[in-house]
Amino acid sequence: MKTDIRNRKDLVKLVNTFYDKIKKDEVIGYFFTDIAQVNWEKHLTTMYDFWENSLFYTGNYNGNPMMKHTELHEKSPFNEAHFNQWTTLFTDTVNQLFEGPNSEKIKSRAINISMFMRRKFSIG
Repeated sequence: MKTDIRNRKDLVKLVNTFYDKIKKDEVIGYFFTDIAQVNWEKHLTTMYDFWENSLFYTGNYNGNPMMKHTELHEKSPFNEAHFNQWTTLFTDTVNQLFEGPNSEKIKSRAINISMFMRRKFSIG
């Protein structure tokens, strides 16, 4: 039986599983492996903080995700398929690992982030 997302440990599991999929993904993986050449230790820690703040309002994230994504978009423009794939991978990963109110909340936040970025980059 799956549990809900309860704490940072659960978010670490979610984020690590999600990015394991991202690294191998044929649609968007190259943004992380080729375009951005991500420092995974730093990126994953940032994502733990981001999602923990987003879900539990911890105040431990103070980055600027739009700046990073704008830089990426300038190097290799995003398109509808990229956002669809990111959203699908994220929600599928949540569904694979967890269920409950926080799981629904984090999926909703991810979808809202994706929609916001699509508008910001005039996609879709």
